[in-house]
Amino acid sequence: MTRSEGAATAPIRILQVTGGMDRGGVEAWLMTVLRNIDRESYPIDFVVHTEKHCAYDDEIRSLGARIIPCMHPSKPALYARNFRRIVEEFGPYDVVHSHVHHFSGYVMWLAARLGIPVRIAHSHSDTSLQQSRARLHRKLYLGLMEHWVRRHATAGLAASTPAGQALYGSGWGRDPRWRTIYCAMDLGEFDADIDPAGVRSELGLPPDAFVIGHVGRISTPKNHSFLLGVLKHVAELAPDAWLLLVGDGPLRREIERKGEELGIADRMVLTGARDDVPRLLRGAMDVFVFPSILEGLGLALVEAQAAGLPCIVSDAVPVEAAVVEPLVRRLSLDQPLTDWAAAVLEARGHVPAISARDALATVESSPFNITQGMQQLCALYAAGR
Repeated sequence: MTRSEGAATAPIRILQVTGGMDRGGVEAWLMTVLRNIDRESYPIDFVVHTEKHCAYDDEIRSLGARIIPCMHPSKPALYARNFRRIVEEFGPYDVVHSHVHHFSGYVMWLAARLGIPVRIAHSHSDTSLQQSRARLHRKLYLGLMEHWVRRHATAGLAASTPAGQALYGSGWGRDPRWRTIYCAMDLGEFDADIDPAGVRSELGLPPDAFVIGHVGRISTPKNHSFLLGVLKHVAELAPDAWLLLVGDGPLRREIERKGEELGIADRMVLTGARDDVPRLLRGAMDVFVFPSILEGLGLALVEAQAAGLPCIVSDAVPVEAAVVEPLVRRLSLDQPLTDWAAAVLEARGHVPAISARDALATVESSPFNITQGMQQLCALYAAGR
C-alpha cells in the first residue's frame, strides 16, 4: 500500500462526489486511489447520485469506505438538504473532491456553506464542443457553475489541458489554484505473467488473428462507428483481422447493428465492462485504435502504451496521453478511413521502435504511476491542516 509522507496524525476525512461507481475511466482511477491510499490516515466516503447497485460498490465497502446516495441533483433545494444531512450524519469532512464536471460548482458552493476547508473540483472531460452548442438556458447554467467553482473551490484539478479549459476557462493556467494532475494507475498488472493463447481462446478469437483493440465506454465521444469503418477497410486487405471492443455503454446495440450492416459482425468481439483490461491489452490485442471525437485525457491509451501496443489515435486526444511517443501515431478524423486502415496495417508490419518492457518502464517513470500520483493527491488533501 502506498503511504504519503508526513500524513497527519488525525485522519483527513474525504468525501468523493461522483454520479455512480460503475466501470469507467474516472471510477477506475478513484478505485486505484482507494486501494492505494493509507485508508486510516485518509478515510474516504463516496457520495453518488444513484440508488442502483454499481460495479465497484462491493469492493468499496470491503475496503471500509461508505457509499452514500445523494439524490435529486436536478432539484437544487432538495439536493442541498440531502447533502447537508449527509455531511451532518456521516461527517465531519476535511475534504470534498467533486468529479461531476460543471455540477461541481454547486457542490463547491454547498461545501463552502458547510465549512468544509478543502474543496476540490476535478475536470476529467473536454466538453468544449457541447458547451459551444448549448442553448441559452444551458449557457446560463454553465456560466453560474463556473463562477461558483472560481469563487468557492480551494483547488481545481484537470486530467489534461483541454479538460482544464473546459471547466476553468482558457486562462486557467494563470490561477495558482488550478493544476493538471494525471489519473495515475497501478502498473503491477502490466508486469504479470499472461497466456495470450488462453486469453484469445477465452474471448473466441482465433489464435493467429490480427486483433485491432479498443477500450472505452460505447458512447458518441469514443467514435465506435468510425472504428467499425476502419475494421471494414482493414479486413478487405487482411482477412484475418478482428476487432475487440472492451467496454459497455448506451450505443452498444447500435454498434452491433452497424457491424451487421457492414458485414463484419462475425469478426467483432464485444466483451462488455471488464476488470482485467491490462490482461486483455497484453494477451489479445495487436494494435490499439482510439479515434475519439472528444477526450478528457484517454487513460485507456496510456494503458495501451504500458502494454507495449502500437497506438493509432485521433488528433482530438490530448497530447499529454502520448507517454511513450514511439508507440503513438496521430491522425485527423478528417482523413479518409483508408488512411486509418493503412496506418493500422503499417503498424502490423513494423517492429515497434521500443520494446514492451521499455514502454512499461517509461510509463512507470511518468506521472501516471500511482506512487507519484498518490504523493500529489495526499499533499493536496492535507492542505487544510
